Amino acid sequence: MNDIRNFCIVAHIDHGKSTLADRFLEITKTIPKEKLQEQYLDRMSLERERGITIKMHPVRMSYILNLESYILNLIDTPGHVDFSYEVSRSLNACEGAILLCDATQGIQAQTLANYYLAKEEGLVIIPVVNKIDLPNAQSEKVGRDLAELVGAKEEEVIFISAKLGTDVEKVLEAIIKRIPAPVGSVEKLLRALVFDSLFDRHRGVIAFVRIFDGRIKKGEEIKLLGTGKISTVLEVGIFKPDFIPKESLEAGEIGYVITGFKEVKECRVGDTITKILNFKFQISNFGIEPLKGYREPQPMVFASFYCTDAKDYLKFKEALGKLSLNDAAFTFKSEGFSDLGFGFRCGFLGMLHLEIIKERLEREYDLDLIITAPSVSYKIILQDNREKFIHSPQEFPEAGEIKEIQEPWVRLDIFSPVQYLSPIMELVKKFRGFYKKTEYLAEEVILFYEMPLASFLDNFYNSLKNISAGYASLNYQFLDYRPADLVKMDIKIAGKNVDALSFIVLKKEIQTEGKRLVSQLKKLIPRQLFEITIQAAIGSKIISRETISAMRKNVTAKLYGGDRTRKDKLLKKQKAGKKKLKRIGAVDVPQEAFFAILKNR
Repeated sequence: MNDIRNFCIVAHIDHGKSTLADRFLEITKTIPKEKLQEQYLDRMSLERERGITIKMHPVRMSYILNLESYILNLIDTPGHVDFSYEVSRSLNACEGAILLCDATQGIQAQTLANYYLAKEEGLVIIPVVNKIDLPNAQSEKVGRDLAELVGAKEEEVIFISAKLGTDVEKVLEAIIKRIPAPVGSVEKLLRALVFDSLFDRHRGVIAFVRIFDGRIKKGEEIKLLGTGKISTVLEVGIFKPDFIPKESLEAGEIGYVITGFKEVKECRVGDTITKILNFKFQISNFGIEPLKGYREPQPMVFASFYCTDAKDYLKFKEALGKLSLNDAAFTFKSEGFSDLGFGFRCGFLGMLHLEIIKERLEREYDLDLIITAPSVSYKIILQDNREKFIHSPQEFPEAGEIKEIQEPWVRLDIFSPVQYLSPIMELVKKFRGFYKKTEYLAEEVILFYEMPLASFLDNFYNSLKNISAGYASLNYQFLDYRPADLVKMDIKIAGKNVDALSFIVLKKEIQTEGKRLVSQLKKLIPRQLFEITIQAAIGSKIISRETISAMRKNVTAKLYGGDRTRKDKLLKKQKAGKKKLKRIGAVDVPQEAFFAILKNR
């Protein structure tokens, strides 16, 4: 194990993690130069299009230093705050981390957040400044700031250009010299941590593992300590970065195990794999302590997903199960029938996470989806002092049952150049932010705020980017639940409640929100043969109303001359028919209207 180094790359979004990984693959000759393309480890088309890493990507490389060969196991990680759970999982499988920082942007929100995650895990941290080749690079200043952050000497900071390959080999040398070899024993009973997984339709569940003790081979009986499930290993191997079968995986190594499980729920991320010594007679845990695993991520944003074609329901359910297998932060549960059909209430870590899941479902599983307005989880204190958590407006209790409503709050750390300080403070104030303190870092400032999560989700991130010309960045973390003056607003179309359009709103905003929503719906819902009323209501009280006038057929067009009573008779008959149609007719709200209105809310 002395020749193994397990490490990951952590940084703020767009600071060059994937580009540095490309140079590692090139220098170690893991991938031939003619086959190497930009962002090689980012295999999803979605990652390439957006230029971001969504999933962690492990790869095994070989590197020779001073005539000795070393095995380098790299895990490339995402940089966006919505995927910080991916970062925490990769840290648990490593002994060291490269903390990468852009020489043109300096320390950003996720630079700091990822540093504290790595420090909490006790990892050796190698500070690296990237993009030193750019004309506006402030390499020395950023190097000093980075050294101060991690408590290192300035000469320990490595300055590179991942794009050009400048001094990247110094980083590889530092990995070997500074990061310790993994500890553990091949002689002990198997303990392997599942840090990621995926589902293959032909081979079943494939677990990505870090072996802490013992060894594992094809054909051996294994048991998951968390779920208690037992299976036979079909194959083990390493990432190059494609799956390369191997005879066995031993203590200290990172690789994959084709578990033989056919159900996605049988092998969860964070579980510990051990061996069954005597499958027939011995199925206990042999006194083996499970590895630490991971804290269950808490979904912050909720939205309902529906298929436009009801025939796709079972395929949709299966797709959600497969996605939740390798994304433990994504949750879903079935919802009853609504105006949009049968659907699922899904939980996400943030808005980008929601957007990515939707894109993956549509691309990878060929589904056409409608999504309700994103909302947060509220805590309801009932009259008998019982607590109830609701994740959608449809779960909202009757007003008489509610003693108090509490909404989630988050802590915001906003990084920005000093010149944008005033407009940012004004912006946060509009979004119900509560100021805590300010810290200055040379030409930058860190603003600490507390804000309701619902306000943060209401396009705050995009607004922050707009007023700061894209320079500001942020990190957020859940704090607690606090009392709020909230009510449920219902939307009635032709006198009937449309549950999919209900939402929770502040009491002081009910007039403006109600008027805005019914006005939009009036534009989107097509006219019918009868008059349609659109109403926004709080309980039995109507807040706002719009009316879509009926289409009218000219029933007197066929008449030519004659007495006036002939026309009056036909018009009276038409009026009676419209009255009956209004009573028994159903308003067909087009899916485009649902989508447009929900997207704008």
